[in-house]
Amino acid sequence: MTTLCYAKKTCSIGIHVLMEEIGAPYDLKVVDFSKGEQKTPEYKALNPKGKVAALVRDDGSVLTEYAAIAMWLAMTNPDKKLLPSDPEGIARTIEAMDFVVGTVHMLSWRLWRRPDAYSENPDEHEQLRERGMTAMLAALDVVDAQLAGKDYLMGDFTIADTALYYTQYWAADVAGWTLPPNVQAHYERMKMRPSVQASRKLEGVA
Repeated sequence: MTTLCYAKKTCSIGIHVLMEEIGAPYDLKVVDFSKGEQKTPEYKALNPKGKVAALVRDDGSVLTEYAAIAMWLAMTNPDKKLLPSDPEGIARTIEAMDFVVGTVHMLSWRLWRRPDAYSENPDEHEQLRERGMTAMLAALDVVDAQLAGKDYLMGDFTIADTALYYTQYWAADVAGWTLPPNVQAHYERMKMRPSVQASRKLEGVA
């Protein structure tokens, strides 16, 4: 059975949503970051990157990185229509997902969340957090324009929406920021999906 290795309140919640969308049986293995379990030899043997999500597939092979896992899940479950069927639609979905993961998450949120990773000087941390917040909200403004007149990033629900969802959760529920209007509407729409509600319940996310 497929096993999702995840950590609470991290980007892996987006992959968890996809597992629920697919509806096939799967196991969950929590990686407790507060205890440093992502750095243990046991987890590093599974995923040398020491990150989540990691997907242990039925044959024992391990797949990592958000986009790779999301694409694999979509392509191996075509009946769930998590990805458009035409080349242009697929490319646009990857484009949207890559912007969220690469810019909204890695270049912006991480700066706000982990300023210590960018400077050892505590006096610089608040300025770095401000830069991260400004960058993330600016990136979400770009997404807001893309969502104009649409329920989801591609019109219909796709894997890209799960990436946007986890960054919305961070910005709105963890940081307490006000989201741009279309992004906020998308977030509310996502929270109504049974897959999101199920994953939040399983992970203990209010």
